[in-house]
Amino acid sequence: MRGWSLIVGMRSQLDELRRLAASARNQPTDTGIPRVAMVQGKIPEHALSAVYEPMINLILRGGKTMTVGGRTLHYDPATYFVMTVELPAVGAVHPDAAGAPYLAVALSLDADVLGRLLEDVPDAGPARGDALSSGTSFSVAQVTPALMDAWVRMLGLMARPQDIPALAPAYEREILYRVLQGPHGPMLRAIATPGSTLGRVRGAIQWIRAHYAEPLRIADLAERAAMSESAFHRHFKAATALSPLQYQKQVRLLRARQLLTAHAASVTAAAADVGYESATQFSREYARAFGLPPSRDAARILRAFRVGGG
Repeated sequence: MRGWSLIVGMRSQLDELRRLAASARNQPTDTGIPRVAMVQGKIPEHALSAVYEPMINLILRGGKTMTVGGRTLHYDPATYFVMTVELPAVGAVHPDAAGAPYLAVALSLDADVLGRLLEDVPDAGPARGDALSSGTSFSVAQVTPALMDAWVRMLGLMARPQDIPALAPAYEREILYRVLQGPHGPMLRAIATPGSTLGRVRGAIQWIRAHYAEPLRIADLAERAAMSESAFHRHFKAATALSPLQYQKQVRLLRARQLLTAHAASVTAAAADVGYESATQFSREYARAFGLPPSRDAARILRAFRVGGG
């Protein structure tokens, strides 16, 4: 009986969250709550191919697929997704079995907020060493009634904006606390712990993102991270499922895809803008990543989005 009541309770929570997020559009929609956004419906493919910011993502309807490096994760309303570093990924969203549109909410992660929470509850969640294992910075876990309850109260603030300054920080801390108690706890603690391996890798990631169009020297990045080159390469790939050079290439190609589709850039201009000296090499690597040459891929994306009503 207890198991059945939990199922019924979570269905009720999910229905309430869907009601609260019903005004979401097919792009990140502001809720008025700091760091909380929602999205609904068909999303342009080029918008889902991007460098994602650290977040907790809760699916309310439908499903989502995220591919980072060679690793693909699928999640739906029974699970939630956590990403603790900035990662280049290709995503796809899907309606539910009845055809109802995809619906999700997300909380952007703030290391300072996490750090202050950990000062108050240093033992929240299972302990784990500082060593990184494959996929350390992104994963999917089973949603819990306690986590859903915190999200219901957080989204309920949209109807009471006067309460947001006083209550949103408390609900954000509760959402983070519930995640800290689960299998993602070590991941969250790592990004808020000064000098952690994941924290140092994240510093290198942020440098690559800011300078992706420039030549990349692994020795310089390893020095920034205070690691040997071999240790840096190993920890970087464990966290991101990509080598540093692969990460840079993914950032370049994803940015080029956005330039081609959202800004109507020419292939030559897009290649130069993201740091390629050879448009031929750019086209070859683009086709290897996305399955079609740049101009054909951009035309396909725009055509599909127009047909889909975007």
